[in-house]
Amino acid sequence: MEKTCHGVWENCLRIIKDNVPAQSFKTWFEPIKAIKLENKILTIQVPSLFFYEWLEEHYVSLLRRTIKHYLGGEGRLEYNIIMEKAEEKKPYTINIPTSSNGEVRNQAVPMPVNINTSIQNPFVIPGLKKVNIDPQLNPKYSFDNFIEGDCNRLARSAGFAVAGKPGGTSFNPLFLYGQTGLGKSHLIQAIGSSVKTNFPDKMVLYVQAEKFVQQYIDSVKNSTINDFVNFYQLIDVLLIDDIQFFSGKEKTQEVFFSIFNHLHTSGKQIVMTSDKPPKDLVGVQERLLSRFKWGLSADLQSPDLETRIAILQTKMKADGIILPDEVIEYVAHNIDSNVRDLEGALISLLAQSTLNRKEVDLPLAKQMLKNFIKHSTKEISIEYIQKLVCEDFEIPVDAVKSKSRKREIVQARQISMYLAKSHTKASLKSIGQFFGGRDHSTVIYACQTVDDLIDTDKKFKSWVQDIQKKLKMS
Repeated sequence: MEKTCHGVWENCLRIIKDNVPAQSFKTWFEPIKAIKLENKILTIQVPSLFFYEWLEEHYVSLLRRTIKHYLGGEGRLEYNIIMEKAEEKKPYTINIPTSSNGEVRNQAVPMPVNINTSIQNPFVIPGLKKVNIDPQLNPKYSFDNFIEGDCNRLARSAGFAVAGKPGGTSFNPLFLYGQTGLGKSHLIQAIGSSVKTNFPDKMVLYVQAEKFVQQYIDSVKNSTINDFVNFYQLIDVLLIDDIQFFSGKEKTQEVFFSIFNHLHTSGKQIVMTSDKPPKDLVGVQERLLSRFKWGLSADLQSPDLETRIAILQTKMKADGIILPDEVIEYVAHNIDSNVRDLEGALISLLAQSTLNRKEVDLPLAKQMLKNFIKHSTKEISIEYIQKLVCEDFEIPVDAVKSKSRKREIVQARQISMYLAKSHTKASLKSIGQFFGGRDHSTVIYACQTVDDLIDTDKKFKSWVQDIQKKLKMS
Protein backbone atom coordinates (compact mmCIF):
# COMPACT_ATOMS: atom_id res chain seq x y z
CA MET A 1 0.00 0.00 0.00
CA GLU A 2 1.42 3.40 -1.02
CA LYS A 3 2.32 5.68 1.84
CA THR A 4 0.86 9.20 1.99
CA CYS A 5 2.45 12.20 3.70
CA HIS A 6 -0.50 12.50 6.07
CA GLY A 7 -0.44 8.81 6.97
CA VAL A 8 3.30 8.82 7.65
CA TRP A 9 3.10 11.97 9.76
CA GLU A 10 0.15 10.64 11.77
CA ASN A 11 2.18 7.52 12.56
CA CYS A 12 5.15 9.70 13.54
CA LEU A 13 2.93 11.75 15.85
CA ARG A 14 1.85 8.62 17.71
CA ILE A 15 5.46 7.88 18.61
CA ILE A 16 6.25 11.52 19.40
CA LYS A 17 3.21 11.83 21.66
CA ASP A 18 4.51 8.98 23.82
CA ASN A 19 7.90 10.64 24.21
CA VAL A 20 7.11 14.28 25.04
CA PRO A 21 4.95 15.97 27.71
CA ALA A 22 1.34 16.62 26.71
CA GLN A 23 1.72 20.43 26.77
CA SER A 24 4.87 20.27 24.63
CA PHE A 25 3.11 18.05 22.11
CA LYS A 26 0.18 20.46 21.92
CA THR A 27 2.44 23.51 21.54
CA TRP A 28 5.09 22.20 19.16
CA PHE A 29 3.60 19.31 17.16
CA GLU A 30 -0.16 19.81 16.78
CA PRO A 31 0.31 22.97 14.60
CA ILE A 32 2.52 21.07 12.12
CA LYS A 33 1.01 19.98 8.78
CA ALA A 34 2.38 17.30 6.46
CA ILE A 35 2.29 18.59 2.86
CA LYS A 36 4.40 16.25 0.69
CA LEU A 37 6.08 12.83 0.58
CA GLU A 38 8.45 12.24 -2.31
CA ASN A 39 11.49 9.95 -2.66
CA LYS A 40 11.36 9.14 1.06
CA ILE A 41 11.51 12.87 1.89
CA LEU A 42 8.65 14.02 4.12
CA THR A 43 7.94 17.76 3.96
CA ILE A 44 6.18 19.33 6.94
CA GLN A 45 4.92 22.90 7.27
CA VAL A 46 5.66 24.88 10.45
CA PRO A 47 4.22 28.31 11.31
CA SER A 48 7.44 30.30 11.79
CA LEU A 49 11.23 30.31 11.62
CA PHE A 50 11.45 30.33 15.42
CA PHE A 51 9.15 27.30 15.49
CA TYR A 52 11.56 25.45 13.16
CA GLU A 53 14.59 26.49 15.23
CA TRP A 54 12.97 25.27 18.44
CA LEU A 55 12.20 21.87 16.89
CA GLU A 56 15.75 21.52 15.60
CA GLU A 57 17.24 22.49 18.96
CA HIS A 58 15.05 20.37 21.23
CA TYR A 59 13.51 17.55 19.18
CA VAL A 60 15.82 16.86 16.23
CA SER A 61 16.95 13.46 17.60
CA LEU A 62 13.38 12.33 18.24
CA LEU A 63 12.27 13.48 14.78
CA ARG A 64 15.22 11.77 13.09
CA ARG A 65 14.55 8.44 14.85
CA THR A 66 10.85 8.61 14.08
CA ILE A 67 11.34 9.38 10.38
CA LYS A 68 13.92 6.59 10.12
CA HIS A 69 11.46 4.17 11.75
CA TYR A 70 8.76 4.80 9.12
CA LEU A 71 10.78 5.70 6.02
CA GLY A 72 13.92 3.65 6.56
CA GLY A 73 17.56 4.70 6.72
CA GLU A 74 17.21 6.94 3.65
CA GLY A 75 14.24 8.81 5.09
CA ARG A 76 14.68 12.57 5.46
CA LEU A 77 12.68 15.53 6.72
CA GLU A 78 12.23 18.91 5.05
CA TYR A 79 10.68 21.98 6.62
CA ASN A 80 8.31 24.32 4.84
CA ILE A 81 8.32 27.55 6.87
CA ILE A 82 5.63 30.20 6.62
CA MET A 83 7.12 33.68 6.53
CA GLU A 84 5.43 37.03 6.05
CA LYS A 85 6.58 39.71 3.64
CA ALA A 86 6.32 43.19 5.11
CA GLU A 87 5.09 44.75 1.87
CA GLU A 88 2.44 42.16 1.03
CA LYS A 89 1.04 40.79 4.28
CA LYS A 90 0.63 37.46 2.49
CA PRO A 91 2.22 34.19 3.58
CA TYR A 92 4.95 32.67 1.48
CA THR A 93 7.18 29.71 2.18
CA ILE A 94 10.81 28.73 2.15
CA ASN A 95 12.21 25.24 2.31
CA ILE A 96 14.98 24.29 4.73
CA PRO A 97 15.85 20.65 4.03
CA THR A 98 18.02 18.36 6.10
CA SER A 99 21.03 16.75 4.46
CA SER A 100 21.52 13.02 4.25
CA ASN A 101 23.32 12.99 7.60
CA GLY A 102 20.50 14.88 9.27
CA GLU A 103 22.29 18.25 9.44
CA VAL A 104 20.57 21.46 8.40
CA ARG A 105 21.75 23.09 5.19
CA ASN A 106 22.06 26.81 5.82
CA GLN A 107 19.96 29.03 3.62
CA ALA A 108 19.57 32.79 3.76
CA VAL A 109 16.14 33.88 4.96
CA PRO A 110 14.87 37.33 3.96
CA MET A 111 13.74 39.25 7.02
CA PRO A 112 11.16 42.05 6.66
CA VAL A 113 12.18 45.55 7.69
CA ASN A 114 9.53 47.95 8.95
CA ILE A 115 10.15 51.69 8.66
CA ASN A 116 8.11 53.98 10.90
CA THR A 117 7.52 57.64 10.22
CA SER A 118 7.66 60.11 13.10
CA ILE A 119 4.38 60.08 15.05
CA GLN A 120 3.21 62.77 17.42
CA ASN A 121 1.53 61.66 20.61
CA PRO A 122 -2.10 62.88 20.46
CA PHE A 123 -2.84 61.79 24.01
CA VAL A 124 -0.73 62.96 26.93
CA ILE A 125 -0.45 60.25 29.59
CA PRO A 126 0.92 61.26 33.00
CA GLY A 127 4.59 60.30 33.12
CA LEU A 128 4.97 60.13 29.33
CA LYS A 129 6.66 62.68 27.11
CA LYS A 130 4.47 64.23 24.47
CA VAL A 131 6.57 63.52 21.36
CA ASN A 132 9.34 61.09 22.27
CA ILE A 133 7.36 58.51 24.17
CA ASP A 134 9.09 57.06 27.22
CA PRO A 135 8.51 53.28 27.08
CA GLN A 136 8.28 53.24 30.91
CA LEU A 137 10.81 50.39 31.15
CA ASN A 138 13.10 49.66 34.08
CA PRO A 139 16.63 49.35 32.62
CA LYS A 140 17.69 46.80 35.23
CA TYR A 141 15.33 44.22 33.70
CA SER A 142 17.06 42.61 30.72
CA PHE A 143 17.55 39.22 29.10
CA ASP A 144 21.17 39.27 30.28
CA ASN A 145 20.21 39.06 33.95
CA PHE A 146 17.10 36.89 33.50
CA ILE A 147 18.24 33.42 34.59
CA GLU A 148 16.94 30.64 32.37
CA GLY A 149 15.95 27.24 33.77
CA ASP A 150 13.47 24.44 33.15
CA CYS A 151 10.93 26.57 35.02
CA ASN A 152 10.87 29.39 32.44
CA ARG A 153 12.70 28.18 29.29
CA LEU A 154 9.68 28.26 26.96
CA ALA A 155 8.59 31.72 28.17
CA ARG A 156 12.10 33.19 27.83
CA SER A 157 12.70 31.64 24.39
CA ALA A 158 9.38 32.93 23.09
CA GLY A 159 10.06 36.36 24.58
CA PHE A 160 13.49 36.47 22.95
CA ALA A 161 11.99 35.54 19.57
CA VAL A 162 9.34 38.26 19.89
CA ALA A 163 11.99 40.84 20.79
CA GLY A 164 13.94 39.94 17.67
CA LYS A 165 10.93 40.16 15.38
CA PRO A 166 8.02 41.98 17.06
CA GLY A 167 4.73 41.25 15.34
CA GLY A 168 6.45 38.86 12.95
CA THR A 169 6.25 35.57 14.84
CA SER A 170 3.33 33.25 15.56
CA PHE A 171 3.55 34.35 19.21
CA ASN A 172 1.18 37.29 18.94
CA PRO A 173 -0.13 37.85 21.47
CA LEU A 174 2.43 36.39 23.86
CA PHE A 175 0.68 35.61 27.14
CA LEU A 176 3.00 35.01 30.12
CA TYR A 177 1.50 33.68 33.33
CA GLY A 178 2.61 32.44 36.73
CA GLN A 179 2.41 33.19 40.43
CA THR A 180 3.77 36.34 42.05
CA GLY A 181 7.53 36.79 42.16
CA LEU A 182 8.53 34.38 39.36
CA GLY A 183 9.85 37.00 36.92
CA LYS A 184 6.90 37.93 34.69
CA SER A 185 7.48 41.68 35.01
CA HIS A 186 11.21 41.18 34.51
CA LEU A 187 10.66 39.17 31.32
CA ILE A 188 8.03 41.44 29.76
CA GLN A 189 10.22 44.50 30.35
CA ALA A 190 13.26 42.64 29.01
CA ILE A 191 11.29 42.11 25.80
CA GLY A 192 10.54 45.83 25.60
CA SER A 193 14.14 46.86 26.26
CA SER A 194 15.44 44.44 23.65
CA VAL A 195 12.98 45.75 21.07
CA LYS A 196 14.12 49.34 21.73
CA THR A 197 17.72 48.23 21.25
CA ASN A 198 17.03 46.29 18.05
CA PHE A 199 14.45 48.69 16.61
CA PRO A 200 15.00 52.21 18.03
CA ASP A 201 12.24 53.73 15.87
CA LYS A 202 9.51 51.45 17.18
CA MET A 203 7.08 52.85 19.73
CA VAL A 204 7.21 50.57 22.79
CA LEU A 205 5.06 51.05 25.87
CA TYR A 206 5.01 49.11 29.13
CA VAL A 207 1.94 49.78 31.25
CA GLN A 208 0.47 48.05 34.28
CA ALA A 209 -3.15 46.99 33.82
CA GLU A 210 -4.26 49.06 36.82
CA LYS A 211 -2.71 52.18 35.29
CA PHE A 212 -4.41 51.44 31.95
CA VAL A 213 -7.75 51.25 33.78
CA GLN A 214 -7.10 54.58 35.52
CA GLN A 215 -6.09 56.22 32.24
CA TYR A 216 -9.34 55.04 30.67
CA ILE A 217 -11.37 56.41 33.61
CA ASP A 218 -9.57 59.76 33.27
CA SER A 219 -10.32 59.85 29.55
CA VAL A 220 -14.03 59.30 30.27
CA LYS A 221 -14.02 62.15 32.81
CA ASN A 222 -12.24 64.45 30.36
CA SER A 223 -14.25 63.36 27.30
CA THR A 224 -11.04 62.28 25.54
CA ILE A 225 -11.81 58.60 24.90
CA ASN A 226 -11.05 58.91 21.18
CA ASP A 227 -7.64 60.40 21.95
CA PHE A 228 -6.99 57.58 24.42
CA VAL A 229 -7.82 54.89 21.85
CA ASN A 230 -5.93 56.65 19.04
CA PHE A 231 -2.80 56.89 21.17
CA TYR A 232 -2.75 53.20 22.04
CA GLN A 233 -3.45 52.24 18.43
CA LEU A 234 -0.17 53.93 17.44
CA ILE A 235 1.96 51.71 19.68
CA ASP A 236 4.16 49.15 17.89
CA VAL A 237 4.82 46.93 20.92
CA LEU A 238 2.29 47.07 23.74
CA LEU A 239 3.29 45.42 27.03
CA ILE A 240 0.43 45.02 29.53
CA ASP A 241 1.41 43.73 33.00
CA ASP A 242 -1.05 41.95 35.33
CA ILE A 243 -3.96 41.76 32.87
CA GLN A 244 -6.05 39.99 35.57
CA PHE A 245 -6.88 43.47 36.93
CA PHE A 246 -9.21 43.92 33.94
CA SER A 247 -11.52 41.41 35.64
CA GLY A 248 -15.05 42.78 36.08
CA LYS A 249 -14.26 46.08 34.34
CA GLU A 250 -16.56 45.76 31.34
CA LYS A 251 -16.01 49.21 29.78
CA THR A 252 -12.23 48.92 30.05
CA GLN A 253 -12.41 45.51 28.40
CA GLU A 254 -14.51 46.92 25.56
CA VAL A 255 -12.00 49.66 24.77
CA PHE A 256 -9.07 47.24 25.11
CA PHE A 257 -10.85 44.85 22.71
CA SER A 258 -10.89 47.62 20.11
CA ILE A 259 -7.22 48.47 20.69
CA PHE A 260 -6.20 44.80 20.62
CA ASN A 261 -7.98 44.15 17.32
CA HIS A 262 -6.41 47.19 15.67
CA LEU A 263 -2.88 46.37 16.82
CA HIS A 264 -3.12 42.69 15.93
CA THR A 265 -4.59 43.40 12.48
CA SER A 266 -1.82 45.95 11.88
CA GLY A 267 0.90 43.40 12.68
CA LYS A 268 1.86 45.11 15.95
CA GLN A 269 3.10 43.04 18.90
CA ILE A 270 1.11 42.53 22.10
CA VAL A 271 2.59 40.94 25.23
CA MET A 272 0.60 40.39 28.43
CA THR A 273 1.22 38.91 31.86
CA SER A 274 -1.20 37.42 34.35
CA ASP A 275 -1.17 35.36 37.52
CA LYS A 276 -3.39 32.78 35.77
CA PRO A 277 -3.64 31.22 32.31
CA PRO A 278 -6.40 32.65 30.05
CA LYS A 279 -8.75 29.73 30.75
CA ASP A 280 -8.73 30.50 34.49
CA LEU A 281 -9.34 34.26 34.27
CA VAL A 282 -12.69 35.15 35.84
CA GLY A 283 -14.70 38.25 34.92
CA VAL A 284 -13.06 38.70 31.52
CA GLN A 285 -15.16 38.71 28.35
CA GLU A 286 -15.06 35.49 26.35
CA ARG A 287 -14.19 37.31 23.14
CA LEU A 288 -11.10 38.75 24.84
CA LEU A 289 -10.11 35.39 26.28
CA SER A 290 -10.33 33.80 22.85
CA ARG A 291 -7.96 36.45 21.49
CA PHE A 292 -5.54 35.91 24.34
CA LYS A 293 -5.24 32.32 23.09
CA TRP A 294 -4.45 33.30 19.48
CA GLY A 295 -0.71 33.31 20.05
CA LEU A 296 1.28 31.46 22.71
CA SER A 297 0.57 31.09 26.41
CA ALA A 298 3.73 30.28 28.37
CA ASP A 299 3.98 29.74 32.11
CA LEU A 300 6.72 30.60 34.58
CA GLN A 301 7.05 28.10 37.42
CA SER A 302 8.93 28.10 40.71
CA PRO A 303 12.67 27.75 40.00
CA ASP A 304 14.41 24.46 40.79
CA LEU A 305 17.45 24.27 43.07
CA GLU A 306 20.03 24.75 40.31
CA THR A 307 18.20 27.80 38.96
CA ARG A 308 17.86 29.30 42.44
CA ILE A 309 21.60 28.97 43.00
CA ALA A 310 22.27 30.60 39.60
CA ILE A 311 19.90 33.48 40.47
CA LEU A 312 21.73 34.15 43.74
CA GLN A 313 25.13 33.98 42.06
CA THR A 314 24.03 36.43 39.36
CA LYS A 315 22.64 38.83 41.97
CA MET A 316 25.88 38.64 43.96
CA LYS A 317 28.02 39.23 40.87
CA ALA A 318 25.95 42.28 39.91
CA ASP A 319 26.36 43.73 43.41
CA GLY A 320 30.03 42.80 43.75
CA ILE A 321 29.39 40.42 46.65
CA ILE A 322 31.18 37.19 47.51
CA LEU A 323 29.60 34.62 49.85
CA PRO A 324 30.67 31.08 50.79
CA ASP A 325 29.19 28.34 48.59
CA GLU A 326 27.62 26.63 51.62
CA VAL A 327 25.69 29.82 52.45
CA ILE A 328 24.42 30.14 48.87
CA GLU A 329 23.34 26.49 48.82
CA TYR A 330 21.64 26.85 52.21
CA VAL A 331 19.60 29.86 51.10
CA ALA A 332 18.72 28.30 47.72
CA HIS A 333 17.78 24.97 49.30
CA ASN A 334 15.47 26.45 51.92
CA ILE A 335 13.78 29.30 50.06
CA ASP A 336 11.93 27.72 47.16
CA SER A 337 8.78 29.82 46.85
CA ASN A 338 9.74 32.46 44.27
CA VAL A 339 12.54 34.67 42.98
CA ARG A 340 11.38 37.71 44.93
CA ASP A 341 11.61 35.89 48.29
CA LEU A 342 15.00 34.53 47.28
CA GLU A 343 16.42 37.99 46.53
CA GLY A 344 14.75 39.40 49.65
CA ALA A 345 16.44 36.79 51.82
CA LEU A 346 19.84 37.63 50.33
CA ILE A 347 19.31 41.37 50.94
CA SER A 348 18.19 40.70 54.52
CA LEU A 349 21.23 38.51 55.14
CA LEU A 350 23.64 41.14 53.80
CA ALA A 351 21.91 43.92 55.77
CA GLN A 352 22.17 42.00 59.04
CA SER A 353 25.82 41.21 58.32
CA THR A 354 26.62 44.89 57.68
CA LEU A 355 24.75 46.20 60.73
CA ASN A 356 26.30 43.62 63.06
CA ARG A 357 29.71 43.81 61.39
CA LYS A 358 29.94 40.05 61.11
CA GLU A 359 31.24 37.87 58.33
CA VAL A 360 28.49 35.96 56.55
CA ASP A 361 28.90 32.27 57.38
CA LEU A 362 26.51 29.34 57.64
CA PRO A 363 25.60 29.81 61.35
CA LEU A 364 24.81 33.46 60.73
CA ALA A 365 22.73 32.56 57.66
CA LYS A 366 20.70 30.05 59.69
CA GLN A 367 20.15 32.57 62.46
CA MET A 368 19.29 35.54 60.26
CA LEU A 369 16.90 33.76 57.88
CA LYS A 370 14.56 32.21 60.42
CA ASN A 371 11.71 34.46 59.29
CA PHE A 372 12.13 33.39 55.67
CA ILE A 373 12.53 29.65 56.10
CA LYS A 374 9.70 27.28 56.86
CA HIS A 375 11.12 24.41 58.87
CA SER A 376 9.57 20.95 58.79
CA THR A 377 9.97 18.33 61.50
CA LYS A 378 11.50 15.85 59.07
CA GLU A 379 12.88 16.04 55.56
CA ILE A 380 11.07 13.63 53.24
CA SER A 381 13.41 11.91 50.82
CA ILE A 382 12.74 10.56 47.33
CA GLU A 383 13.96 7.14 48.49
CA TYR A 384 11.33 7.10 51.24
CA ILE A 385 8.59 8.13 48.78
CA GLN A 386 9.63 5.31 46.42
CA LYS A 387 9.58 2.81 49.31
CA LEU A 388 6.13 3.94 50.52
CA VAL A 389 4.52 3.88 47.05
CA CYS A 390 6.06 0.52 46.13
CA GLU A 391 4.79 -1.00 49.39
CA ASP A 392 1.32 0.26 48.49
CA PHE A 393 1.60 -1.31 45.01
CA GLU A 394 3.27 -4.44 46.43
CA ILE A 395 6.19 -4.20 43.99
CA PRO A 396 9.96 -3.96 44.61
CA VAL A 397 11.55 -0.48 44.63
CA ASP A 398 13.85 -1.49 41.76
CA ALA A 399 10.77 -1.86 39.54
CA VAL A 400 10.09 1.91 39.40
CA LYS A 401 13.73 2.47 38.41
CA SER A 402 13.57 -0.09 35.61
CA LYS A 403 12.44 0.35 31.99
CA SER A 404 9.35 -1.79 32.54
CA ARG A 405 6.16 -0.54 30.86
CA LYS A 406 3.79 -2.73 32.88
CA ARG A 407 0.74 -0.71 33.85
CA GLU A 408 1.08 -0.99 37.64
CA ILE A 409 4.81 -0.20 37.52
CA VAL A 410 4.30 2.83 35.26
CA GLN A 411 1.57 4.12 37.57
CA ALA A 412 3.69 3.59 40.68
CA ARG A 413 6.59 5.40 38.99
CA GLN A 414 4.38 8.35 37.98
CA ILE A 415 2.83 8.70 41.44
CA SER A 416 6.30 8.54 43.04
CA MET A 417 7.56 11.30 40.71
CA TYR A 418 4.46 13.40 41.45
CA LEU A 419 4.94 13.08 45.22
CA ALA A 420 8.68 13.73 44.93
CA LYS A 421 7.96 17.00 43.12
CA SER A 422 5.30 17.98 45.71
CA HIS A 423 7.09 16.96 48.91
CA THR A 424 10.80 17.50 48.25
CA LYS A 425 12.96 20.39 47.10
CA ALA A 426 14.65 18.27 44.43
CA SER A 427 14.77 19.63 40.88
CA LEU A 428 13.01 17.84 38.04
CA LYS A 429 16.39 16.70 36.75
CA SER A 430 17.34 15.29 40.16
CA ILE A 431 14.02 13.47 40.50
CA GLY A 432 14.49 11.87 37.09
CA GLN A 433 17.91 10.56 38.14
CA PHE A 434 16.31 8.66 41.04
CA PHE A 435 14.10 6.78 38.58
CA GLY A 436 16.64 5.10 36.36
CA GLY A 437 18.26 8.23 34.96
CA ARG A 438 15.16 9.61 33.25
CA ASP A 439 15.13 13.23 32.04
CA HIS A 440 13.08 16.15 33.39
CA SER A 441 10.47 15.94 30.58
CA THR A 442 9.50 12.45 31.78
CA VAL A 443 8.94 13.85 35.28
CA ILE A 444 6.81 16.69 33.88
CA TYR A 445 4.70 14.22 31.89
CA ALA A 446 4.27 11.98 34.96
CA CYS A 447 3.09 14.91 37.11
CA GLN A 448 0.64 16.05 34.42
CA THR A 449 -0.74 12.50 34.09
CA VAL A 450 -1.29 12.18 37.84
CA ASP A 451 -2.89 15.66 37.99
CA ASP A 452 -5.29 14.71 35.18
CA LEU A 453 -6.26 11.43 36.88
CA ILE A 454 -6.80 13.20 40.22
CA ASP A 455 -9.20 15.60 38.45
CA THR A 456 -11.15 12.85 36.64
CA ASP A 457 -10.93 9.70 38.79
CA LYS A 458 -12.28 9.94 42.36
CA LYS A 459 -10.92 6.51 43.32
CA PHE A 460 -7.45 7.40 42.08
CA LYS A 461 -7.61 10.76 43.90
CA SER A 462 -8.49 9.04 47.16
CA TRP A 463 -5.64 6.58 46.61
CA VAL A 464 -3.06 9.34 46.17
CA GLN A 465 -4.43 11.25 49.16
CA ASP A 466 -4.02 8.16 51.36
CA ILE A 467 -0.33 7.91 50.38
CA GLN A 468 0.12 11.63 51.08
CA LYS A 469 -1.37 11.16 54.57
CA LYS A 470 1.17 8.41 55.25
CA LEU A 471 3.95 10.76 54.16
CA LYS A 472 2.77 13.50 56.51
CA MET A 473 2.52 11.03 59.40
CA SER A 474 6.06 9.77 58.81
